[in-house]
Formats: sequence, structure tokens, C-alpha cells
Amino acid sequence: MSEHRTNRRLAAILAADVVGYSRLMEADEAGTLAALKRHRENVFDPAVAKHNGRIVKLIGDGALTEFGSVIDAVNCAVEVQSSVPAEQDDKTSRSAIVLRIGINLGDVIIDGEDIYGDGVNVAARLEALAAPGGVCVSSVVHESIGTRVDIRFQDGGSIHVKNIDRPVRVWRWHPGNKAAETDRPIPSDAKPPVQKSSIAILPFTNMSGDPDQEYFSDGISEDIITDLSKIAGLMVIARNSSFTYKGRSVDIRAVGRDLGVRSVLEGSVRRAGNRVRITAQLIDATTGGHLWAERFDRDLSDLFAVQDDVTSRIVQALKVTLSPTEKARLANAGTSNIDAHDSFLRARPLFMGVLNSQAFEKVTKLLMKAIELDPNYSQAYAGLGFAHMYDYQNHWSPNSERALILAKQSVDRAIEKDPDEPLARVIASLTATFEKDFVRAEAEANRALSLNPNSAEAYGCLGNIYVFSGKPLEAIPMLELAMRLDPAYTQQFLHLLGIANLLVGRYETAVTVLRQRVLLVPGTDFSRAILVSALGYVGDLDEARRVWHELKKINPRYSFQEHFERLPFTSEDDVRRIAAGLAKAGISD
Repeated sequence: MSEHRTNRRLAAILAADVVGYSRLMEADEAGTLAALKRHRENVFDPAVAKHNGRIVKLIGDGALTEFGSVIDAVNCAVEVQSSVPAEQDDKTSRSAIVLRIGINLGDVIIDGEDIYGDGVNVAARLEALAAPGGVCVSSVVHESIGTRVDIRFQDGGSIHVKNIDRPVRVWRWHPGNKAAETDRPIPSDAKPPVQKSSIAILPFTNMSGDPDQEYFSDGISEDIITDLSKIAGLMVIARNSSFTYKGRSVDIRAVGRDLGVRSVLEGSVRRAGNRVRITAQLIDATTGGHLWAERFDRDLSDLFAVQDDVTSRIVQALKVTLSPTEKARLANAGTSNIDAHDSFLRARPLFMGVLNSQAFEKVTKLLMKAIELDPNYSQAYAGLGFAHMYDYQNHWSPNSERALILAKQSVDRAIEKDPDEPLARVIASLTATFEKDFVRAEAEANRALSLNPNSAEAYGCLGNIYVFSGKPLEAIPMLELAMRLDPAYTQQFLHLLGIANLLVGRYETAVTVLRQRVLLVPGTDFSRAILVSALGYVGDLDEARRVWHELKKINPRYSFQEHFERLPFTSEDDVRRIAAGLAKAGISD
């Protein structure tokens, strides 16, 4: 039996309903039902799938759909509403399906396959306000998309809607209103979105009967994630998110819905002496059907060849084309020394997960052992650099003051051993960021993405760099991509996304994003400070004071000035903008 979970997340919600459905059913029930089925099969469902949405439920003539991205939700709505045939015969027009669509961005509660909450309620109210064949969005959606879609909405003013305490400002679009589109330039190099295959690799089950072998089965999964992530034509969910399913009985279709992927790899590992048995099966996350399955019985010395074989079979099953460069990268295992690799596998879940002071010494010993066994092991040097970065931030060791220097030395050795090691480039970006060398930090993060197009860490690095170096508009898509690839770490990226939206003047979006961050991390003081500033800009002063009071209860000694003096903002104007929001809220430091 699959595990039932209730949680919450920030989502774009699209609510759709058929115009005049009761009238159509009275006039021609059979014809209307047939037309509705055709519309769903030929228009609505394909558009939702194309734009990475999930149909939560169909309610008679209506549909409730969830998207991880506001851009995807709006583009889906525009595609659906633009698909109505220009000419219809009399018989077809009598049963023609015309939709109203409403879209909102907000907090939703996920209960099994269903969703609830304020974000859903507002979307349903907006749908009723849309013109037949049109789209109505909340102001936070309109603000969030900015100029990233090729249509323009018209201001519908602020209105009161049932069961919503505050006025909601709405924006409307209709495909028949071409005048609204004339002053929106469409880039000459605009291209249709590329639909990538997408996959999540679940942690392989340890079938060895020995809990001490857990690291080995996890390591096989992580190696496959690492290899597949290097392929540009494939979207691969990050290890942090895939491993949230470890030890749980899950419905693969639910995994696909949660992570927004079309296929899932699961398997098991049995290690006995010098023999290893690996079973793997690739599953269609939409239907639950098997795309490919195989069992490998090999000597442990053949482990790298087995992993290469699994990766190759997945690529073939998903019909992904590899470039010559990608083929060469996949052939590079990092080391040919099984014992060095074993030490690295034991260390990786510690430095890539939640490293603490107790584990720090263990990690460094394991990585030093890997390097001793293979002095050219770039990944081991990179992992050592990552561990030293943690030490620099948390002051675990007696040498923590030198930890940044040690991190740089380790990452330099990693790049020296293999200039094409993505993890080394990510750590190099982190060390440069802490030194406020944003030029090198950006270059290293971009280099990491050229080597691993699915690196959530590299996208997060770029988002962080752009927020603090005066490029908040460029930070937003980087942080959104990081959240798409690693949804389990969304809470880490929401804070930066809130700051970025505030700095570009998208105050309602900042409020929505930062409220979600506070829900997910109730003890945060920093996110509350930014939220208070955003609330000051939107004029919600009572709420701003309430949030500030919460902040002071959490951290009575909090000082905005002292806090921001420690942050690497290069633009004084950005700091002043945040401070001005606090002043508007009536908050003095």
C-alpha cells in the first residue's frame, strides 16, 4: 500500500469551466458530452501535459490543474483558449466547448492526490470572472510573469470575491482582443519550448540483508543520477528530492505527479562478497507501465560497466540522442579504483546531505582515503572542498578560520585533476561567492551547467550570485529552475526568490513567496524581515506589524542594519529598497 502524505507547497492553480454547460446539455446531451470528450482529448489534456501541469481532478464540466510554474500555467491557458476553431458549422457551434479559465499563485495543501487552500479558492473565483473564451488571473500572477509571456493582460480593477477577505485585483486576456497584443514585441529569435524527457531515480533498495551496505545501494542510485544529469536532452530530478522517497512504499504515478516527471527508475542491489546483483526497471509515471527492466549479475570489479549499461539502456528507452561530448563524459567514471570509489560512496551522502559537526571528521577521513587510493580522483577532492565549505560556515573544526582556504585548495586540485568535473565547478562558484568575487563565481556556475545541465546546485549558485550582485531580474529564472529540479529543497530557494522579486518591484509576488517560506521554515527571522518590507510596499501595515512581532519573538536581538552589513550586497540601492519597505511598514531598527 502506498503511503498517504499531507503537505503544502507554492503552486500555480488553473481552474477551468465550460461556459453554458447546463444549456448545452439540455439542448443536446449526447453531442455535448462527445464534444467535451474531444476537447479534453485533443486540446486541454495535451496542453496541460505539454506545459508540465497535473490535472488534479475533473468536476463535471470543470477541471482543476496544478503547475509548478506560473509561466507554464499561463502559456497552457493561452494555448487552450487560442485553439478554438475560427469557423464552425451550425451543428458544431451548438455544442462547441468554450471555457472560462482562472489562474492564481498561492499556498496549496496537498492531501493525497487532491489539493486545497486559499490558492485554490481564489483560482475558482477568478475563473467565474473570466470572459467566455478568456483568461482571468490574479495580480500576483500578472506581476510574476512580467514580460515572460507573449501576450498582454488588461487591468480589470480590484474586486471583492466571495469567501476572500481582501480585495483581489484581476487581469484579463481574450484571444479576440488583438489590440492588447500590438505593443508587446515578440523576440525575433523566439522558439517553441523544447519538450524534454524527464526522470527521477529513486534510491535502490538494499537487498543484501546487511544495513551497513545501505551506502552502497544508495551510491548506485546516486551514480546513475550523476551520469544522467550530464545529458542536455533529459531533465533529471536532483538526488535530494528523489531520496525523500527512501524507505517508503510509493505509487510510481504519485511520484511522477509530485516531481513532475514522465518516467521513474527504481531497483535493488544485492552485494555478497565480490559479487553484485543489480535489478532496475524504468516505469512510465503516467500509466505505471514498464518501459524497460533488466537484472545484472556481475563481479564487483565490473560495477562501473554495469552502471554504464544501465545508463545506456535508460537513454535508449527514452529515445534521447547523445552528443559526442556527452558520450565521452558518460564514459568517464571518475576513477577506476573500486576501493577509492567505495570510500567516496560512503562520504557522498554526508557532504551532499545534511552535514553536521559529528559527521565532518568522518567525511574528511573517507575522502582523504579515497584520494590516497587514487590521487587523481577529482570528485573526492571536490567533496573535500564541499566539506571545508560547511566547516567555514559552521565553525566545526579548530581550523575553521582557514576552512575557506582549504576549500579553495581542494577545489583547485579537483579542477586540476579533471577540468570537466561539474561538482568541482559548483564548489569553485561557492568559494568565489564567499570571497565576493562574483565574476569568477558566475563563470564557474555557468561552466558547471555546461557540464551538468541538471545541476540544481549550479542554478541555485547563479540565483544567489545575481541577487547579491545587483541582477535580481536574472536571479528569478535561475531560482525557479533550481526549484523545478530539486523541489524538496524549495524552502532553501524561496528566500532568495522573495528578495529578488522585491528588488525588481514585484511586491505581491514577494509577499506570496515569502509567506510560503515562513510556512515551510517557521523559525526564520531573515525571511520575515524581507516579508515585512514587501508588506510595507503593498500597504498591508497590520500584517507587517504582526510578522515583525513574530520575528522579535524568535530573535529579540535581531537588527536589520547589523544583519545586512554581513551580507554581500554590491548595490547600496538594493539594501536601501529593502529598508524603505520596512520604513513604509512603520518599522524602525
